[in-house]
Amino acid sequence: MNQSETQSLSHLDASGQAHMVDVSAKNVTVRRAIAAGQVRMQAETLAAIEAGNAPKGDVLGTARLAGIMAAKQTANLIPLCHPLPIQKVEVRITPDPALPGYQIQAEVKTKGETGVEMEALTAVSVAALTLYDMAKALEKSMQIEGIRLLHKSGGKSGDYQGT
Repeated sequence: MNQSETQSLSHLDASGQAHMVDVSAKNVTVRRAIAAGQVRMQAETLAAIEAGNAPKGDVLGTARLAGIMAAKQTANLIPLCHPLPIQKVEVRITPDPALPGYQIQAEVKTKGETGVEMEALTAVSVAALTLYDMAKALEKSMQIEGIRLLHKSGGKSGDYQGT
């Protein structure tokens, strides 16, 4: 990689070494991100979870809390993420008989110098992993799919709207 290529990558310094980006000169703005993903499973597994018949207990409540906790720990999990004062984390897990399985969506907000996309993506990922863990006695072939950023707002780069 030449020097002009490394300078265009914000997490690499001039010598190509990974470093945390200095955001101290950025404006503090309201930052918001929404991420989504899904857990696909057999219809029987979905029915058992919905009926409250999973061997480990409250699958959805545990997964929701795990997602919230994960968003708050993102800087400890992703090496170059900044620790942020998160003001809101909401994790929604909704049944989707068409999959069959669950749709997971996380919204994260803060006032800060950098965005919360990684926190939203981490919340969805850990919620999905926890859902899998809580229901794996019912089905080990569940699939975690489609984790993606749906929306971000705030900051110099402007808004992003995904699908």
